[in-house]
Formats: sequence, structure tokens, C-alpha cells
Amino acid sequence: MQKAYLILEDGSIFEGNSIGFSSTKYGEVVFNTSMTGYQEILTDPSYSGQIVVATYPLIGNYGINSSDSQSKQIQVKGYVIREYCEFPSHYDSELDLDTYLKDNDIPGIFDIDTRAVTKKLRFTGSMMGCITNNPNPEEELKNLLKQPHYLEVNHVLSVSSDTKYNWEQEDNCSLNDLKIAVIDCGVKFNILKNLSMRGCKVEVFPVDASLEKILEINPDGIEISPGPGDPSMLDQLSSTVEELIKVKPIFGICLGNQLIARALGANTFKLKFGHHGANHPVKDLRSGKVTISSQNHGFAIDPDTLPNDLSVSHVNLIDGTVEGIEHKNLPVMGIQFHSEASPGPLDNTYLFDRFIEKIKEEQNG
Repeated sequence: MQKAYLILEDGSIFEGNSIGFSSTKYGEVVFNTSMTGYQEILTDPSYSGQIVVATYPLIGNYGINSSDSQSKQIQVKGYVIREYCEFPSHYDSELDLDTYLKDNDIPGIFDIDTRAVTKKLRFTGSMMGCITNNPNPEEELKNLLKQPHYLEVNHVLSVSSDTKYNWEQEDNCSLNDLKIAVIDCGVKFNILKNLSMRGCKVEVFPVDASLEKILEINPDGIEISPGPGDPSMLDQLSSTVEELIKVKPIFGICLGNQLIARALGANTFKLKFGHHGANHPVKDLRSGKVTISSQNHGFAIDPDTLPNDLSVSHVNLIDGTVEGIEHKNLPVMGIQFHSEASPGPLDNTYLFDRFIEKIKEEQNG
């Protein structure tokens, strides 16, 4: 069995065994606390540029199928797991994780102490790292320190669609005559499915689409998708969002939530190790209801910089960070967590319904 190494920028070296493609890949190392959903995590565009550490100890036990992916390919730079299940067992399984990683040229490592890695990231914060098969890890550490930092790269450009496209209508759905324009910063398939399941016609625009191009289709509402990286690198899009807010109902998810806040004058900041997992409790301040949410973000909105016309709609019950915002006068809302789940609980799909209600209220005056 081939040896592999996880190397962190602070000089830490973890030895394990290789899974997937034999190569060296660099990225920001983060940990995810989900107990299931590794295929959805691997294909989530918001993980572009990152190496993901799974805190759940056994990965690969139910294989890979053709329906759970959230994009057309694996998006992570590498995958770190404690124990790999070589022989998956599930009626939907079509191939094993090792083959899936190899088919996508993604390296992985297993048989390492993922708890030790996670504790280090919690204490120190997310940091750059690499997975390598180089038998001289000290040499690879030198190469790691020469790589562009995660925060220096606009990762959205690598995951956004190149052209506008229509999402195929979901089966057994009655149309509601609503047309939704989705700005693709790294949209997950399940967001498009959730809108389509509610009868909406969904048209997806690349991140650099102009205001004029988006409004050309006369959408009833705008959804700004999740995506990877620092929202401050998308200030041009924030300017577009600022204009869209004046004329259309808007729903922002994760990065989309941050872009709405920045468009209206708020600031964002980098979290120490981010929120990555499917077990984060969030409180809806309107209803008082607490739900368990799926999350994947490294930045958050600074509540002290929110303008007077934006209010906090949701808060994280672990660290108190802003998990949602709502405009006091306009049909504009955003959430920091993932209402579409994939993976994770379906507690928050009601927010798609709330968005559609806002559109209909706006149309009815």
C-alpha cells in the first residue's frame, strides 16, 4: 500500500495511506463534521480550493451513486479520512470512493488521526496544506510554502458556469409561472431542484453576467447562490446585486447572503476555522424556531456594520454569528446556512417557500 502525507503550513506532517489519485494537491485545510453525505461534500463547489478532513471516522461505506452529486465533478482538492471502507454496501452504489477519486484526479489519505488534525485546526485556525505521495515530505513542505494562499485566489471563477442555461424542470411539478434567475457563484444542484420542485422556471447565469443580461429575461425573483472564497473578491457582483435589490425580490444563500450584505454597505470577516457540517443549530428570530442546518462557509457578516434597513433574521446558537438577514422594506432575504441541505437535515427548506411568498406578495402589491 502506497504511503501518503498530509502536510500543514505550520510544519505538521501526518503519515497515512494513499487513496484515490497519486499526486500532490494544495489547498486550505478545513474539517467537516457531517456524519453522512461525503459525495455531496466532495462535489460541493463551495469547497473549491480546499482539502476536506472528515471528522466522522468511517467513510466510503455506502459507495458512490449517480444522483447525489451537487455538481458535475469533484470540487475539493483532496480528502482526508480516518478509516476507508473498501467494499461499500448500498443498493444505489455504482462504484467505490477510491475509484471515484481516481476518475477525478483527486488524491486522498486515510489511516491518519483525523481527531488530532481537527483539534489542531480548531486551535490554530484553517491553514494551507497538501496531500502528497512524495516520499520526502520535508521537501514538499517547502513547495507548499511557495503556493498562492487560498485567500489570494478568486475561486468562484473556476466553478461558475461559462454561459447561461435553463435548468430542466423536475418531474411531477406543476408550474407556478414564476421565473427565477440564479446567479451562479458555485450553485449546488439541489438548490436548482428545490426551486424547480416548487414549479419555478429556473435560468442560471454566470457570475459575470451583466445587470442588463439578467433583467433581459424579466425574472420574478433572483437567487444568489453559494460559492467558495472571500466575498470581497466579488465586489463587481456586489455592485450588480445593489442594483437588482432595487427592482427584484432576492434570496441569497451562503456567499449570496454575504454579497447582499456587502452590496448594502456591511462588512464580512474570516472565521477562524469556518462552519462546515450538517449539525449547526440556527434560530429563526421571526418564529423563535430552532432548526439544525447544513453549513459550509469560511466568512461571516459583521453585525456591527449592518445598515439600518437590514435586520438579523437568524443567528447561530454555537457562536452567535449572523445566519440570516432581511431587508425591512424590500423583498430581500439571505441565509448563511444551506436550506437545500445536501447533505444534512431538511429542516430549512421552508425558506424556499418564504422566498416564493415574498415574490407573490410583491406581485400582488
